[in-house]
Amino acid sequence: MDLSRRDVMMAAGGLAALTLPGADVRAQPGRKLGYAIVGLGGYGLGKIIPEFANCTHSRLAGVVSGDRAKAERVAAEHNLPARSIYSYDNFDRIADNPDIDIVYVCLPNAMHAAYTIRAAKAGKHVLCEKPMAISVAESEAMIAACKAANRKLMIGYRCHFEATNLEAMRRARAGEIGKLRYFRSEHAYPQGDPSQWRLKRALSGGGSLMDYGIYALQAARYMTGEEPIAVYAHESTDRSDPRFHEVEDQIEFQLEFPSGVIGSCLSGYSANQNHVLLLGDKARIEMEPATGYAGHRLWVGNRRDTEITPRPGPGKTQWAGQLDHLAHCVIEDREPIVSGEEGLRDMRIIEAIYRSARERTRVVLA
Repeated sequence: MDLSRRDVMMAAGGLAALTLPGADVRAQPGRKLGYAIVGLGGYGLGKIIPEFANCTHSRLAGVVSGDRAKAERVAAEHNLPARSIYSYDNFDRIADNPDIDIVYVCLPNAMHAAYTIRAAKAGKHVLCEKPMAISVAESEAMIAACKAANRKLMIGYRCHFEATNLEAMRRARAGEIGKLRYFRSEHAYPQGDPSQWRLKRALSGGGSLMDYGIYALQAARYMTGEEPIAVYAHESTDRSDPRFHEVEDQIEFQLEFPSGVIGSCLSGYSANQNHVLLLGDKARIEMEPATGYAGHRLWVGNRRDTEITPRPGPGKTQWAGQLDHLAHCVIEDREPIVSGEEGLRDMRIIEAIYRSARERTRVVLA
């Protein structure tokens, strides 16, 4: 992310903005809904913006960045007018831009709440990257702000729009492997630069759990179709490593589900793994890589000799499916499948995982 200390401080203030009802997009058939991308870092610029070419109901309509030159370059490349370029200082002026229907917050975790609330008060719907925020309290404030403004709030859980995950979920829910007994997921990726924002607690809110661990947690929930009733976690971090002076490296957490299913999950910043395994009393489902950007593989059976080609996903790519899903929800006035409440559920479990690791005790979930 190209963010200065001043940019970060700006996120904490400036929440006062006029709440506007917004244009009734349902009265404009055929119009693609306009997104403003907040944050032109690696994800917003490198992954999300190119995906509008794969969308059928969404388009790029604005950019927000602390780097004016970069914002102007991106706007020129996508034929955006100068009035569609915003800084963190004048972000609230998006309220006056009818071309922008939705704001996609692609900022460090600690900035999610501020910009979601500001976007809602400006009369815009919000797609916020995961994790939703850095605390339950912030998540609740985001939901409240969007409800008060009558705006949609969706969290960027792209795997709900990825074909392999959807096929694995369908087969698990259909009972193809029998009664589910055990779930395992390891999500880890080595982090190198100690100065990056993900390794700074003030910006990230935590370490690997807030970044990759949330994929393991999400998969446990959407593959089982259940909500955990208790967690037990253990952290392993080498504090002498300059990468981990502020945040955790590795957390292993166990989830207990009402049906008796046990979920075993791992997140880490010093290893490389992306794997999901479901064991039923008749067979198993395995994915590796499970939740990456590409190369997903799926096996169903008793060993890895039966590879499955998934049905097509809801969009040309998981990102296009995600972007168009929120556009559909706005047009049809329905709740996203990964709403703010879904993000809040994860944040409640994450706080319980951190508490369990800290206190070295089993934590019962409400």
